[in-house]
Amino acid sequence: MEFIDYYKLLELERSATQADIKKAYRRLARKYHPDLNPNDKDAQNRFQQINEAHEVLSDPEKRKKYDEYGKDWKHAEQFEEAKRQQAASGGGFGGGFGGGQSYSYSGSFDDDTFSDFFEQMFGGRARAEGAHRGRHFKGQDYNAELQLRLSDVYESRKHTLTVNGKNIRLTIPAGVENGQTIKIKGHGGPGVQGGPKGDLYITFNILNDTSFRREKENLYSTEEIDLTTAVLGGEIQVKTFDGRVKLKVKPGTQNGSKIKLSGKGFPKYKKPNQFGDLYVTYKIKLPAQLNEKQKELFRELQKTGL
Repeated sequence: MEFIDYYKLLELERSATQADIKKAYRRLARKYHPDLNPNDKDAQNRFQQINEAHEVLSDPEKRKKYDEYGKDWKHAEQFEEAKRQQAASGGGFGGGFGGGQSYSYSGSFDDDTFSDFFEQMFGGRARAEGAHRGRHFKGQDYNAELQLRLSDVYESRKHTLTVNGKNIRLTIPAGVENGQTIKIKGHGGPGVQGGPKGDLYITFNILNDTSFRREKENLYSTEEIDLTTAVLGGEIQVKTFDGRVKLKVKPGTQNGSKIKLSGKGFPKYKKPNQFGDLYVTYKIKLPAQLNEKQKELFRELQKTGL
């Protein structure tokens, strides 16, 4: 198996921070996303590798194993256990692997040397013993990012996501939030020695394509009303996410006043037919141009002390 340098793949130094890793992943994932590179096998392969690199380097524990063991990082626990057993027997890397065989090595490991040595220790006999003991290993988990519009997640909808060249059709529940990650069980990498498949973790990037501001299941908006309606009261139409509703404005409404429309907010995640609230802030629109008669009326009002 050809070794892929995850740091080089994400165009990062080995000292990169978690923020650096996340930023690099998002930039490259967008660049090589299959939706933007249809029928481009190289781009799809690169996209798969980028997801794999992010899955490992974004997890501090996996990254630590990868930094130490390279492409054999998945077997770090077995290797550490082997070292502990050898240390307990007082033999460094010598003996103790059964079958009358003894292995020893001193010095530093590069990636190829370690892989050969690891295969020597855990090769045929170890695989047979592992199978006999039922030691199966779960496949690698995959990470992907799905970009949607806010209007796309107002209702539950089916979407097709391409992961490692495979199209996965799934239903995205209404109310999913920006930055939220959900797990799709069994859509990761294949298991080892008959183990279960890994899982797919999807992180959502929700772009707000509306005039509403969203905070969890609640929505916020601003509605302009004219001066006479604010002073005398009246009826207006207010925009909600799924249409408009009529609303009565109380006489003497002040600029910046806020009202709540219960149940007119955003769907609550995985709670069917439950919605948050819509908060509407009134912004009083002052007349920009007045004729002489209108100005005179305002002068009369001014004299009354209003």
